[in-house]
Amino acid sequence: MSKPDYQATNLPLWDFLTILASEGVDFLLSGEEDKVPLSSFDYEKTTICLFFSANWCRPCLSFTPKLVQLYNMLRTMGKELEIVFISLDHDEDGFNAHFETMPWLTVPFDVNLHKKLRERFHVVRIPSLVPLNLDGQSVEEDLIGLIEDFGEDAFPFTKKRREELKAIDDSKRQGGKIDQLLARPGRDYVVASDGGKVLVSKLIGKTVGLYFGAHWCPPCRAFTAQLVDAYNQLLSSRGDCFEVVLVSSDRDQKEFDVNISGMPWLALPFEDRTRQDLCRIFNIKAIPALVLIGPDGKPISTNGKNIITLYGAKAFPFTQSSIEEIEESLRKEGDSLPRQIQDIKHQHVLKLDMAKAYVCNYCERQGKFWAFSCDACDYDLHPTCVEEAS
Repeated sequence: MSKPDYQATNLPLWDFLTILASEGVDFLLSGEEDKVPLSSFDYEKTTICLFFSANWCRPCLSFTPKLVQLYNMLRTMGKELEIVFISLDHDEDGFNAHFETMPWLTVPFDVNLHKKLRERFHVVRIPSLVPLNLDGQSVEEDLIGLIEDFGEDAFPFTKKRREELKAIDDSKRQGGKIDQLLARPGRDYVVASDGGKVLVSKLIGKTVGLYFGAHWCPPCRAFTAQLVDAYNQLLSSRGDCFEVVLVSSDRDQKEFDVNISGMPWLALPFEDRTRQDLCRIFNIKAIPALVLIGPDGKPISTNGKNIITLYGAKAFPFTQSSIEEIEESLRKEGDSLPRQIQDIKHQHVLKLDMAKAYVCNYCERQGKFWAFSCDACDYDLHPTCVEEAS
């Protein structure tokens, strides 16, 4: 096997080639079972990654199609990338079944050789993708996470590239431009429930709620009802100053269509990667979630769900000062009410209490905040429904 023309024997690529040479391997295999000599690579121009995976591993089977898509896209773009499959399958049948789904090269199946490579590159879990860098750049350790977060933009998979991408995320989050958050090259619109397209530029100057949710999620369906109520109230009282854009976590297009059909607002197209980008940019870890963006394009709050649940449309424009005004008004309202009452409709003393939501046992309407409640039984009364005993 001929050596690549460089003097840096401590680098990962050299270790990889040395281990192969120790086992008498001087070629890789393609999908057509052709032998590709190791000496045929331009090591100084090509980014080479080792893909440790196995056919028995569910996360591997889930990630491999994403990596195939990334690989094909980068190669189409003219990027010098090669991936080498290192199988951790238990037998050759599993190896063959897994490799036939891959468009790149593989080390010939050899359990002992694969074990040596796994130990040398400290692979403790799969799937794992290890870049073999030549130029001394610090490579990103969690390459799987980097690719799942950024897709093809992650290339060439260095820590420097991750820092650049994080800076771009920070700029989008704080930059004050709603079009940079919601649009991307080739798409300058969001969609309505009827399939119509609305230009993102129409949202400039409005307060926008980015609603992260999914139809399969029961808490999302419950919160959607609250958000619809607040949205419709603001639409009738303030016009179109407030808009919501669904950032879907639905599992497929059909589920997305069902979800958006019950909503009066807009959505990012289901097939668009911007959905994943926004989850990353705003660090969304659970749904439902609502990120509120002000008319200046800058974030007001990432806790919009709590604001809507507590205060509904009254909290508009959802700024800290508007929340403080509501809370001050509630405090004054509470100060004006008695601490406890004896109502003619109930046998026990009712004490003043604050609840996020309750149903009045007299008028059977939902209430929020102040209520007169019974410590002895499950009984709540609107302050306006009180009839004190004389």
